[in-house]
Amino acid sequence: MRHRFAYPLSSQDSELDRFRFRIAFAAGAVLLSFLLLIGRFIYLQIVQHDYYVTRAEDNRISLVPIPPNRGVIVDRNGVILARNYSAFTLEITPSKVDDLEATIDGLSTIIEIQAKDRRRFKKLMEESKSFESLPIRTRLNDQDVARFAANRYRFPGVEVKARLFRQYPLGSLASHALGYINRINKTDLADIERNDQEANYRGTDHIGKTGLEKSYEFQLHGETGYEEVEIDAGGRAVRSLSRTPPVSGNNLTLTLDVKLQEIAEKAFGDRRGALVALEPSTGGLLALVSTPTFDPNLFVDGIRTEDWEQLNASGDRPMINRALNGAYPPGSTFKPFMALAALESGKRTPSQAIADPGFFNFGGHTFRDDKKGGHGLVDMYKSIVQSCDTYYYMLANDMGIDLIARFMGQIGLGQRTGIDIEGESEGVLPSPEWKKRRFKRPEQQKWFAGETISIGIGQGYNAYTPIQLAQATAALANNGVMYRPHLVKYITDTKSGEKTMIEPKPIRTLTWKQQNIDTIKKAMVGVNREGTGARAFAGAEYTSGGKTGTAQVFSLKGSDYKAGKLKQELRDHALFIAFAPAEDPKIAVAVLVENGGFGAQSAAPIARMVFDYYLLGKQPKGPAKEDENAEEEE
Repeated sequence: MRHRFAYPLSSQDSELDRFRFRIAFAAGAVLLSFLLLIGRFIYLQIVQHDYYVTRAEDNRISLVPIPPNRGVIVDRNGVILARNYSAFTLEITPSKVDDLEATIDGLSTIIEIQAKDRRRFKKLMEESKSFESLPIRTRLNDQDVARFAANRYRFPGVEVKARLFRQYPLGSLASHALGYINRINKTDLADIERNDQEANYRGTDHIGKTGLEKSYEFQLHGETGYEEVEIDAGGRAVRSLSRTPPVSGNNLTLTLDVKLQEIAEKAFGDRRGALVALEPSTGGLLALVSTPTFDPNLFVDGIRTEDWEQLNASGDRPMINRALNGAYPPGSTFKPFMALAALESGKRTPSQAIADPGFFNFGGHTFRDDKKGGHGLVDMYKSIVQSCDTYYYMLANDMGIDLIARFMGQIGLGQRTGIDIEGESEGVLPSPEWKKRRFKRPEQQKWFAGETISIGIGQGYNAYTPIQLAQATAALANNGVMYRPHLVKYITDTKSGEKTMIEPKPIRTLTWKQQNIDTIKKAMVGVNREGTGARAFAGAEYTSGGKTGTAQVFSLKGSDYKAGKLKQELRDHALFIAFAPAEDPKIAVAVLVENGGFGAQSAAPIARMVFDYYLLGKQPKGPAKEDENAEEEE
């Protein structure tokens, strides 16, 4: 007999209640979930509708920057000095490539990639961000582009781009004035941010590094354009939606006469030196020479290591702009300004003469003249024409260092001219105050009266740049009206075509007496007619004024100077300042030939060649020849 077990009624009711609770809880949870989903849906679709529509559009639309054409640079006659051209470049974005070396090895099987290309790419990677596109090869030809296009699928993160390249069609000519461009580095980025130009430089890879390319960077760069491009999920462009074209950079027209520049550079031959030619009435630079020079085209793609090492290892230091950065004793080119200071201060009159025995004794030390036995009776005219040192030893002692420093400061010596190229050196205008700043020990800071004597003939602590000497010469030629040297004549706005002239404005007008100016000019004309510059200017079809100079590189300690027995780097520097035509000066120059010996021998013939072309249109046949028989009394 089977027994049946029956559950109490109360237990069944309890189970039923629990089951109903579970059903109700589950239903509530489901309902709450749906309510949350509906609420979230309403929030996203209604409340945040505009925000997410914008986000969706951002994901679908990409803004691609379009770099502008860089402005063109031309000389005063319209000759192109810097321009742009388009070419294809093979580029890699390192962040999109898994194995960079394998990718480059693979690319080299279809496009020639040399060791120098790899080294340059590695250098660019060190200077750039990993997500930037960097060139591994530039200036691809049509065959290179076609071969890569057929194999593109094999190389994710690699693409061919059309890029604008800077070109300097005249090569090394005027390179120190023009400067060059190169890829943007961290220092450049900081400058861009400081000038609030980040947005305008998106998509731009290069920037001006030196010369006018740097000084006028924001004028030359232009305005970046943008293109709205629809992209798919793979990041590929589907179609262009809109385009804001870029605005080309402004064009620069220079005061420079590139033919005169070429003649001046060739006049130096293989000698080191500098030449500055100015328009006295405007301050416009007609030529700015520093030799040896360099080819700025080397820097556009990123200079090769071997080229950079060659430029930097060269003892001739071609990267230094000697015209602006080289500071040299002026030698006897200082004497006309000393004579003018003497006239203006009343320390001398034109007719006042001294007896020159060939030396000047001061404080137990003998300061010798270049001419043994002296020049005899010397007035101011003769002191300049024959370059009598004794006359200026005595004059410096009578004037004193404070008067000398004050006058030379007025004509811009020992201070930056303000030329529109960055990096100009200040030079040294010696004075007791300068010496206190220059030296640390008290015994070194004291100014000795004997030091003033050497200052009087352009030696001692004197050190000025060629452009300072040219500016001072131009001010004298222009009867005391001094202009700021400048290279840019006007800027052309490529959008409107409007030209903005760089109006020449006098930086100061020196209140010199005209009769004193005329006295100095007359003596400088005498230099080129009968004095130390006469051989260089023999037969000239115009009248010019000049002054030769020789600057010691090291102390002879009382010995005679014999250039042939010295190493070239120990020979004196040759200098020459001049203006022409003397009646109405159109050009003023300062010439320096490093270790060139006497100014009459090396520097004056270069100035003659420059004057002959600028005033008469004469074309030289070769470099200026040194005058081996030139006067040594400088």
